[in-house]
Amino acid sequence: MDEDNPAIRALAASGIAHEVTRHGRVGSLAEAAAARGVEPSAIVKTMVVRRGEGDHLFVLVPGDREISWPKLRSLLGVNRISMPAADAAREVTGYERGTITPFGSRAVLPVVADERIVGRTVSLGAGAHGVAATLAADDVIAHLEAQVADVTDPA
Repeated sequence: MDEDNPAIRALAASGIAHEVTRHGRVGSLAEAAAARGVEPSAIVKTMVVRRGEGDHLFVLVPGDREISWPKLRSLLGVNRISMPAADAAREVTGYERGTITPFGSRAVLPVVADERIVGRTVSLGAGAHGVAATLAADDVIAHLEAQVADVTDPA
């Protein structure tokens, strides 16, 4: 099973201490948090953002928050950014929406992590529906060389 999952392979290769949870599909943030044994704010969504043609990045967003487009545009120094269509995100990452993670992505992309995950234990999607990895956000930030900034607002 894990041999076919590039996220699990990449996590193992990273050397980051992590615990994989398999819980099947869930219908809400609250269900996912309960299944993973964490607070909703500890679930980190990996969003793919398009800066321009062929120019994408990952944004790590706490589960109880959403991207603040003005803050992210300001951080990146751009006037326009958008969410790519689901098929475009899959083409860039190799993952379908709801399973996207920076680990094992088809393309190595820059990562922006919301500052609220610093110092926390978080649960990150792991490349398949209902599969997640619980790990230290600081390890994720260091390994991915993520830029940490205030880029979210309450959901």
